[in-house]
Amino acid sequence: MILNTEYPITAAQVAAYQRDGHILLDDVLPASHIPPYHDAMVRTVAERNTETRALKDRDTYGMAFLQTTNLWEYSEVVKEYVMAKRFARIAARLMGVERVRLYHDQALFKEAGGGITPWHQDQHYWPLATDKTITMWMTLADISADMGTLRFASGSHVEGYLGDIPISDESEAQLRAFVERKGFTLAQADMMRAGAATFHSGWTLHSAPPNFSNRMRPAMTVIYFADGARVSALDNKNRIGDRDRWLPGAEPGDPAASPLNPVLG
Repeated sequence: MILNTEYPITAAQVAAYQRDGHILLDDVLPASHIPPYHDAMVRTVAERNTETRALKDRDTYGMAFLQTTNLWEYSEVVKEYVMAKRFARIAARLMGVERVRLYHDQALFKEAGGGITPWHQDQHYWPLATDKTITMWMTLADISADMGTLRFASGSHVEGYLGDIPISDESEAQLRAFVERKGFTLAQADMMRAGAATFHSGWTLHSAPPNFSNRMRPAMTVIYFADGARVSALDNKNRIGDRDRWLPGAEPGDPAASPLNPVLG
């Protein structure tokens, strides 16, 4: 099965990721292998997503995407995808660690006409006491920038935690101003083919424009962290909620290694 095969990563790609805090890789899952996983994710999102409001009735976060988490618990086909050694080994190689554990997956489907994804840091939400965290963001269809490909502030991961700034209008204003003040180079793919993926550090500042098209932008993410990491301080309400969901029963200083966090590669 291709999900258990090796994807070649060069030393230059590792260096680029570690310098910039993000990288775009083509054919992480070749397009011919996408359809069964795409279809299973679409079905599972339709079954699990609870958003029923019209776009115009939602706040900025709600307009950004339909967010559905831990699809692997509800679909054996999605589980094959999320547990793929192919993806996990890319994550480990880019971070320079021996093994990674699963944190969680989430589908981020930006609807036609969906709004911006405000500037943010993923690791604001994660109670993980390590800098070795990474998100794989894969498109399940051919998409262009006007559908909402991610925009990264290159090198921003070296700034570390920038504070209790969850995704919101406030994060958009504060972190956009920070990006401009620091003069980070912005990177955004003009086009991504189905099965291409970006990998970015938990501290890398990123955002996405609206989906100006008349089609859904179907993106699937899998989040990994270095095996051996421990639970961090539960110093904001989102980290408390994440601990309760993804690391049940763990306390600060405990190993981050619940049954929901298997070693993947």
